[in-house]
Amino acid sequence: MLKLKKKDTVIVIAGKDKGKKGEVKEVMPADRKVVVVGINIVSKHKKTTKSKPGGIHKVEAPMDISNVQLVCPKCGKPARVKISTQGGEKLRACKKCGEAIV
Repeated sequence: MLKLKKKDTVIVIAGKDKGKKGEVKEVMPADRKVVVVGINIVSKHKKTTKSKPGGIHKVEAPMDISNVQLVCPKCGKPARVKISTQGGEKLRACKKCGEAIV
């Protein structure tokens, strides 16, 4: 089970964008990769089509899930996530403050 979901706030802990915060745009569990808004920007060369002009476009590239860490909404710090069960339901919780992450 992956501990990240869409719209989670994460911080980059490794790579060229280390220290930057962003929102998860897409999660690819099969590849263990995430796309974060405004992080890991690369240049893609695109051909002109009938509807879109060609050129060099800046896009967010997927990055490995191990290079990002979830930011706790309560304490605002990067925190590891633990999976706990309450009433037969799995919940994500911050290991530092114990706050449930929705």
